Amino acid sequence: MTTIAAVPFLYNFDVAATALVIIDMQRDFVEPGGFGETLGNDVSLLQAIVPACQAVLAAWREAGGLVVHTREAHTPNLSNCPPAKRNRGAPTLRIGDVGPMGRILVAGEPGNQIIPELAPAAGEIVLDKPGKGAFYATPLHEQLQANGITHLLFMGVTTEVCVQTSMREANDRGYDCLLLEDCTESYFPQFKAAAVEMMRAQGAIVGWTATSAQLLAALEGMRQARPQPG
Repeated sequence: MTTIAAVPFLYNFDVAATALVIIDMQRDFVEPGGFGETLGNDVSLLQAIVPACQAVLAAWREAGGLVVHTREAHTPNLSNCPPAKRNRGAPTLRIGDVGPMGRILVAGEPGNQIIPELAPAAGEIVLDKPGKGAFYATPLHEQLQANGITHLLFMGVTTEVCVQTSMREANDRGYDCLLLEDCTESYFPQFKAAAVEMMRAQGAIVGWTATSAQLLAALEGMRQARPQPG
């Protein structure tokens, strides 16, 4: 077991039983010229977390941990996008409409892809989710159970919507969840701050929080503790 001095108290995990879950780091949300910026959002806030996410992903791969990538995506005919979802949000661009990077939140479109900096590697799980949460209408729970996963590390966007929803879904299914604070972001900083406080309140009611530096230090400690060949 490895321990991180997380908030509100120590977080213990075994890499073999833990997955890194990267929520919706998609071009339409993160890159200039995408759907998020078209709605008037400052995507530089989201871009700022990419280096920390890259560092965590590289270290987690080096440690041999399971990686899960999600994309908010719908079928081209929008059969898995209920009107209650499609009809909300911006008055001009809606899910399925043609945006600057193709049809908005439709599987296979350029803007729906994960940013190149965090592109999935062979063998990693990639899930298209039609809802905010990573567990709704996806095989994620079954895939995690098949891999013996009991703990989840979360990063991605946006903190208060898809990340928080996914953590709450995971908590209800019995997973111990940790959010990497500097590897998640919102278009609205005050929303991120509130979401982080909600998740770790009342004795980690939804989960723990820590920094990427704390996780990287823990993984490096594990690496150095491994028996050296020869």
